[in-house]
Amino acid sequence: MNPILADIYSTVIPSAPFIIAAYAIVWVALLVYVAIVVRGLKRTEAQMAVLEEAVRAKAGE
Repeated sequence: MNPILADIYSTVIPSAPFIIAAYAIVWVALLVYVAIVVRGLKRTEAQMAVLEEAVRAKAGE
């Protein structure tokens, strides 16, 4: 094997678990963020529905 490649592989492979863990943490954080945004969007849509109903009731008086 090429000595330069052997040197590169010897530095990359020991740090592979840390790289995998970092990617996993980023993905989990992204999924949590998306879940929080979706939950907030659903709450906002419910509030908009209540507001629209109140406006229709007020206009119908």
